[in-house]
Amino acid sequence: MEIKQSQINIGTLGHIDHGKTTVVKSLTNIWTDRHSESIKRNMTIKLGYADAIIRKCEKCKGASAYTIDKVCRQCGSEAKPVLRFSILDAPGHETLMATAISGANIINGILFIIAANEPCPMQQTREHLMIINLLGIKNVIIIQTKVDLAGKEKALEHYNQIKNFIKGSAIENARIIPTVPNRNINIDVVLELISEMERPKFDPDADPFMYIARSFDVNKPGTQISKLKGGVVGGTIVRGRIRVGDTVCILPGINKKKGKHSTYSEILTKVVGINTGTDEIEEAKPGGLIGIATGMDPGLTKADSLVGMVLGHKGKMPKQLEEFSAIYTQLERKDIQMTGFSKNEPIALSLGTATIVSYVVSSKRNNVNIRLSHPMPVEKGVKMAVMRRINQRLRLTGYIVLS
Repeated sequence: MEIKQSQINIGTLGHIDHGKTTVVKSLTNIWTDRHSESIKRNMTIKLGYADAIIRKCEKCKGASAYTIDKVCRQCGSEAKPVLRFSILDAPGHETLMATAISGANIINGILFIIAANEPCPMQQTREHLMIINLLGIKNVIIIQTKVDLAGKEKALEHYNQIKNFIKGSAIENARIIPTVPNRNINIDVVLELISEMERPKFDPDADPFMYIARSFDVNKPGTQISKLKGGVVGGTIVRGRIRVGDTVCILPGINKKKGKHSTYSEILTKVVGINTGTDEIEEAKPGGLIGIATGMDPGLTKADSLVGMVLGHKGKMPKQLEEFSAIYTQLERKDIQMTGFSKNEPIALSLGTATIVSYVVSSKRNNVNIRLSHPMPVEKGVKMAVMRRINQRLRLTGYIVLS
């Protein structure tokens, strides 16, 4: 029986041009760079998405038994499904770190991509390890790419560089798999390790809560008004269930500008369909990435305009806050000089799938008062990454938790 909804979200992290998108293609047969600017610049700019089912041939042994094909390439026997997973392909370039951090809030495991033809660690490799430590993600597979370009001796030397790099971190015991993704070398080993990852535990009976990571208009230009379809939002449910026919609430909602001030109005809409990428389902539960077709004006969802918002049942979501107190934990970074917060200092705050311009109202030691540029539902215990402007660049410096 086919598995209709993904059971785990896997993210990719790593330095720019280390082969993240190529690894995703080898694992899923899907090229995730669909954004025109991504294709033009040959780099991931927006989060990419792919979905696949890992299958196992019962006649073959070891890693070679694992594939995404319905028929085993080794012996021609039927390969049975064991796990459906979703992959989020995050950008590695430093100027797009906020996108990577946003994606990291809805993932359960990491493929940490490190290319063998460059020294380890590169700058974004170092910063992405900080994200892994920050979020406490332990399901991590390190994929050493481009070993064919490095050669045997340099690849082995690079392998030891990786071991030294992760020593003392949360993933110092992570498996390191040398690969050549464009030739599918050792990709079966990666599939086996993904199938063995600890699957997240969710509360399916809680009030539903979903982070919106995508939103779009599915109507083609010139579509007749009578045939227009409502807007679609995509993301991950972190608890509860959402069913076709449910009336859902999206927060903070529509931005109604009034002079210098902005006010937001919640969006109430009906769920008219749920899609997992390949299947239409009647009910979605936590796990994987899903698309929810709604009855709302598609103009509200076009071009990812609702990314960063949250979806749930009206009156059943966390309280919306615009100002709050939090505990700040500073990362240990040797590459930048840390200073205390200044009054009204602007920062970038990663909350769920949103990256919000925020301001430090006041601070004393590790206690900070934060003002968001617009209200957002905020939960106690959720870590929010903090990026500060240092030497004219946004740099990851720590995280806050609502106090």
